[in-house]
Amino acid sequence: METRHGEYLISDDRARLDVAAIHGYLRRAYWCENIPLETVRRSLANSLCIGAYAGAGQVGLVRVISDYATYAYLCDVYVLEEHRGRGVARAMMTVTVQHPLLQGLRSWNLRTRDAHPLYAEFGFQVVDDPGRYMIRRRPGSYQADPGSGTT
Repeated sequence: METRHGEYLISDDRARLDVAAIHGYLRRAYWCENIPLETVRRSLANSLCIGAYAGAGQVGLVRVISDYATYAYLCDVYVLEEHRGRGVARAMMTVTVQHPLLQGLRSWNLRTRDAHPLYAEFGFQVVDDPGRYMIRRRPGSYQADPGSGTT
């Protein structure tokens, strides 16, 4: 699936993904700071990815984890700072919610610290019964072992 948004190409073509560029952004993102490159590679390989491209460079991403039947989890959504304010995130989200593999799902989920208005445009709401929502976390799981030589 590909569409244009002004000067930007929005595409689900896995071959277009720039793993190094994605890792470069995600390793400094608040939700996955210091994520290892190999973890990013595995996450992209096992997800539906919608990328945004300006010229030859990748400037944004939406990653979707799904069984393509009942549920989707939206994650790693970003637009590089210098491309924000141009509707790129909205264009990626439009492609995402209209994607043929994601039609008829019973439930979508995401976590955000500051983009509630964007997601609300696509029908997302704050959890109405947080007492039913549970999470298992491993804080610090992306912190490199000082002796491993990995980052």
